[in-house]
Amino acid sequence: MAGLLNTPLGAAWLAAVIAVLAAAAGLQLAIAPHWARRLIPFSAGLLAGIVLFGILPELVEERGRWPGTGLLAAGVLLLWAIGRWVYAVCPACSHTHDHSLCAASLHGFAPPLVLAASLHAFLDGVGIAAARHDHGATLGNAVLFGVGLHKIPEGIALGIILLAALNSRRAALVWCLIVQAATPAGAALESWVSARVGTTAVSWALGLAGGSFLYLAYHAVHADLRRRGPAAALGAAVVGLASAALLQHSLASWHH
Repeated sequence: MAGLLNTPLGAAWLAAVIAVLAAAAGLQLAIAPHWARRLIPFSAGLLAGIVLFGILPELVEERGRWPGTGLLAAGVLLLWAIGRWVYAVCPACSHTHDHSLCAASLHGFAPPLVLAASLHAFLDGVGIAAARHDHGATLGNAVLFGVGLHKIPEGIALGIILLAALNSRRAALVWCLIVQAATPAGAALESWVSARVGTTAVSWALGLAGGSFLYLAYHAVHADLRRRGPAAALGAAVVGLASAALLQHSLASWHH
């Protein structure tokens, strides 16, 4: 079992399972949105910290300061463009929808949400796989931990919104399963491409995925600022950021 989780595809499946279990909990527990909102800024800070303290140094070492930073910037711009002109890719992070009002019917909301959430999950899988290819277990485990934690509020929000759109717990859970299957699909595609192109593809995949993580982290904190104010949102995000630095240091020490 441990050996399976050390593979990119196994790690991506674990992250997908976490999201589906969170969605199932969100469908059953009325208080879940309240707890999910409290976890969002912390997980956002953790995800941003893993990018800044883990992914960025690896990219700078491998590609150089400006090319490595540019890859992260490209990932941010990619998700910004999709969120600006297509659809918000993170239901837990969106400040345009109040999840506390999800009891209201959201007719027609499911198809674009499924597409956007699938893209989000796909990029999660790309990031998990790319971090494990040629970047060692330290960065791979850190990225898996950060993505897995972020998938808890993400899965809860996705389940609740789909329930409001479909009026069926079974249908909402089935669509959550379909969405999260994009996580191992992203990992499988990244593995296939990297095996044929090499470290160049890994760097591009890791940079774009890392940039998307930064975008999601910023968007999540910005949304929580509007909901709960700067003290609660920024305080939790800073704790998450510091936790990421400690996690990176602890994993590096453990593997050495």
